[in-house]
Amino acid sequence: MAKTVRDAVFRGDIQGLRALAVGLVVLYHLWPTHVTGGFIGVDVFFVISGFLITSHLVRNPPRSFKDVRVFWIRRVKRLLPASFLVLFATLVGILLLAPDTVWIDWSQQVLASTFYVQNWALAATSVDYLAADNAVSAVQHFWSLSVEEQFYLFWPLIIGILFFLAAKAKAVRVSIPLLGVAVILVLSLSYSIFYTSVDPGIAYFSTLTRGWELAAGGLLALLPKATGAFRGSTGAAAIGWFGLAAVVLAALAYDGSTPFPSYTAALPVVGTAAVIWVHAEGRWSPAWLLGSKPSRFLGDHSYSIYLWHWPLIVLLPFAVGRLAWPGKLGVISLSILLAMATKTFVEDRFRKKLDTSTMITGGRFLLVGSLSLGLLSGGFLYMADRAQSSQSDVLTMAREVRLEVGKNCFGGAAMVNNCPPSNGLGLVPTPLAAKTDKSQAYADGCWSEGDFSKRPICTYGNGPTKVALVGNSHAGHWLPTLQEIAKDRGWTISTFLASRCVATGIPTAFGTEAGTRGCLDYGQWVLDKTAHGQFDLIVSSDRLSLPVQGMTMAQSVKPAEKGHRDFLAKWSAGGTPIVVIRDNPFPGNTVPNIPDCIAGSRDPMADCSGTPKSWYQPDPVAAAAKALHDPDIHVVDMSGFFCTKNSCPPIIGSVIVYFDSSHITATYSRTLAPFLERKIEQVVGK
Repeated sequence: MAKTVRDAVFRGDIQGLRALAVGLVVLYHLWPTHVTGGFIGVDVFFVISGFLITSHLVRNPPRSFKDVRVFWIRRVKRLLPASFLVLFATLVGILLLAPDTVWIDWSQQVLASTFYVQNWALAATSVDYLAADNAVSAVQHFWSLSVEEQFYLFWPLIIGILFFLAAKAKAVRVSIPLLGVAVILVLSLSYSIFYTSVDPGIAYFSTLTRGWELAAGGLLALLPKATGAFRGSTGAAAIGWFGLAAVVLAALAYDGSTPFPSYTAALPVVGTAAVIWVHAEGRWSPAWLLGSKPSRFLGDHSYSIYLWHWPLIVLLPFAVGRLAWPGKLGVISLSILLAMATKTFVEDRFRKKLDTSTMITGGRFLLVGSLSLGLLSGGFLYMADRAQSSQSDVLTMAREVRLEVGKNCFGGAAMVNNCPPSNGLGLVPTPLAAKTDKSQAYADGCWSEGDFSKRPICTYGNGPTKVALVGNSHAGHWLPTLQEIAKDRGWTISTFLASRCVATGIPTAFGTEAGTRGCLDYGQWVLDKTAHGQFDLIVSSDRLSLPVQGMTMAQSVKPAEKGHRDFLAKWSAGGTPIVVIRDNPFPGNTVPNIPDCIAGSRDPMADCSGTPKSWYQPDPVAAAAKALHDPDIHVVDMSGFFCTKNSCPPIIGSVIVYFDSSHITATYSRTLAPFLERKIEQVVGK
């Protein structure tokens, strides 16, 4: 039988690839606008892991479940001690440094990382529009380790079955395993290409869409290896350099807009596989670079560097402020120092134990692991309990805020009475409570989402005047305002709310055909339900949060405005007055989450504020309404209650304005009731 790539014992080039992979990931996390595609370092790791693990399994194919258990316990003892150490240290860092606004979410992610399901936890939040504004957790990088651990769980079973079938069929030893792994690769790659186009958020984290990258390394372990003569040739050197160039090209050319993993991941995957397969030697090959002492040092410590670098990047700014380049260099240095200590006192210690025996003698480690899990779980419960205790603030403030509405310096009133940012009463609600201080529409499930086939209508009040509230989430946060007005005006409010969908005839790029088509159908349904005299007043507001199909956000503004003009013209044909509330200013990406920023800042009015120039966003709906000059369509601009001439503060009249990066807290929304009521009365008289 021809020798295969797996026969190599120590591979300096693989250590060099590990160094390159961890270097790209760290540089990307520290300088994302420079190394825009550095995230592909994870894909390099996947190929290496698939190759090394399959090589081991081919040399020692599992013949019984006991063999599989031995494999699992070796993986556990090899990888979990260092990861548990970092998770525990990170949990302590969260308690000491991070604001309590992130405790529940982050501790849940620590728990998910402990059991190596972090990728699925992140996939779940990727489909939650509002969760997208949550602060990036200190253990988010465990998603890739979770993918690998899930691979280690199933791969020995798959390889064992394939070798069993080969033995039964009396086939060439690796022929059936080779075919089986190739089939897995093709199926996973096909699914990756398909699902990345359907739901890129889930696809990025899914084990099923990433499996082909690990299988590519596995396939490599089953292929005949390059011969010694070829390895020293110019052709081998060229292939090796091509592989490295492919990885580096992907790291520099790719960015957040690149569909990934999909077919685009083939560039770094094939590049990595080429370097491993050819195992080039000679002075013209990349061996001198990959096998150099610095490369081997980083490769030897790559696992621990990967573990430590991200918690440092996330947690240190809470202690020292935003990281400038000296701080970023400090993160790199500290990551390496911690990695050296972790490798010496944790990784190597357990690796030496593995060298002395392959018996399942994991009792002591099991005890340590159980204690670690207990500490992690206890820490989670402690943080959850502390965080949960202040959630009652929302209900308390909701009851009290009605008494405060209209007072000269509380909430929105502060913007018309030239009041200072804080009136000394303390923040209402607290930053932690602000994160859940949302309109009743959220608790009542009033949202149409996904493919928009489910279209709930929620009704509030029982007055004679019928009012429709129509729009996406930036209409939903006006519900508390309208509910306050309804108490005085005798309104019954019916909601027509859709997540990210703007009712129009222009197709929106949801990433799925079902979402795009469903949003268009939803718009027609809204017309049918509201445009024929069913209501006395229609109130609408929208945020342009997704581009028009086939366009960028910048290109979408004018086409969206035209689509809204056509839609508004049909909407007003029934003679019902329509009030369009111009979209509120908001920080967006400049401040990812206002409550987190306030809680973690020594000076939130400086750190969490913005300017009208940066916080005002285009509003095609309001622009279209103005352009129509229709006597039944009116535009109300409440921007003056969010920004002064020079500043947009996160706290107004002691009230936190946003519960994330763009949506208004229910408390602040209620304080705007008398002012919005006055504006509506001025334009429609209702």
